[in-house]
Amino acid sequence: MPTFRYQTLAGNNGTGAAVIEAPDRAAALRQLRSQGVVPKSLEALSRREARKAAAEGEAQASKVELVPPSGRAGAKPAAQPARASFTFAPSGMSRVEMATFIRELATAVQAGLPLVQSLKTIERQMRHPRQKAMVGKIVHEVEHGRSLADACAKVGRPFGDLTISLIRAGEASGRLGEILEQTANLLDRDVKLRRLLISGSIYPAILFVLIFIAITVIVGVIVPNIIKPFAGKLPESALPLPTRIVLLVGHGFRDWWWLIGLVVVGAVFLIVRAYNTPSSRLKIDRGLLKFPMIGPVVRDVSVARFTRTLGTLVSSGLPALQSLKVTKATLGNKAMEQVVEQVCEQVSSGKTISEPMEKSGYFPSLLTQIIGLGERSGRLPQMLNQAATVFEDRTESSVKVFTSIFPIAMVLFAAVIIGFIMASVLLPLIQMQDFIG
Repeated sequence: MPTFRYQTLAGNNGTGAAVIEAPDRAAALRQLRSQGVVPKSLEALSRREARKAAAEGEAQASKVELVPPSGRAGAKPAAQPARASFTFAPSGMSRVEMATFIRELATAVQAGLPLVQSLKTIERQMRHPRQKAMVGKIVHEVEHGRSLADACAKVGRPFGDLTISLIRAGEASGRLGEILEQTANLLDRDVKLRRLLISGSIYPAILFVLIFIAITVIVGVIVPNIIKPFAGKLPESALPLPTRIVLLVGHGFRDWWWLIGLVVVGAVFLIVRAYNTPSSRLKIDRGLLKFPMIGPVVRDVSVARFTRTLGTLVSSGLPALQSLKVTKATLGNKAMEQVVEQVCEQVSSGKTISEPMEKSGYFPSLLTQIIGLGERSGRLPQMLNQAATVFEDRTESSVKVFTSIFPIAMVLFAAVIIGFIMASVLLPLIQMQDFIG
């Protein structure tokens, strides 16, 4: 394969002058650009010159390995840099740190810095050894001819298919900086949505646990001790029905608490197992979409995430079919993922996106109408991004409504239970008064 010598501006890639193998000059230029290198000159070498350059490169590499950094004989070798071994945990970055990394890289690339220099700058700024090692591996792969997308794919987590597809689209279209910024915005919105869901579910979850504990203590401990004196003076058949029910439940909690605990643990185990089984998970997710209060929130979250992700992918230049396949994994609901699979089959056979989505009934009619209008007008990316903003606002409203209504429903439920318990205590007292009278 022909060999080319290229020379870069000072600091462009840390080499000044180097060689590269490529089928022709155009391929060599494309390979250099994919590495973020802008050559000042590029010339083809003869076979003799190529062999000489290779020999010089090997000699230089041996010097780098054998000569101590201090330049003095007998000096202790310096510690190898972090990216020499690349032994790091796969999950070296959280979602927030991942979004920050992508945004910093986008800023550096848009400022005109070469890709390798941008990555090295970010690597120097990182404090966590695992993150340094991860970025170091990306630098290593890019310097050895891989594209940024391939380097990230080789690293694996936390780089998912969505991020890698966007980076590859940015490299192919020559808009890497712009699409990296869009990727960072997408990751930021996903983090914001997750935080919204977590913050919205904390208060209802705490309230539910407290109400459950309070009712358990009242029914299992307090009420039986209050009713016991009166229950001994009346035959069990003469006790009111609410009293008999509460006593039965209380005795069950007191005498069979270990069995109840085993049943709860077994139920949790079965639910988790069913959720990890594809067929059962599909049924559970379908049921969640139909469940009151929870279903609308689940659907709005999935629709907002789907619309924003699909709009970002299509805007980056990816084909609609590939964008749909990548977006499917971001829905988080197997029932809606199955619909997107059917949409992919329809699109691959030449049909539109909006028709199968509308027939499924899982996606709002507003979204299907917007997608249909975007397909007909040729402005699908713009329409999707506008729709994403609308559905993100709707998701925020749905979460706020849920966090407002669910606690009220829990309080009403607790009031009914407490009222039933009070009736079970008061009715025997009334009967005792009638009996004495």
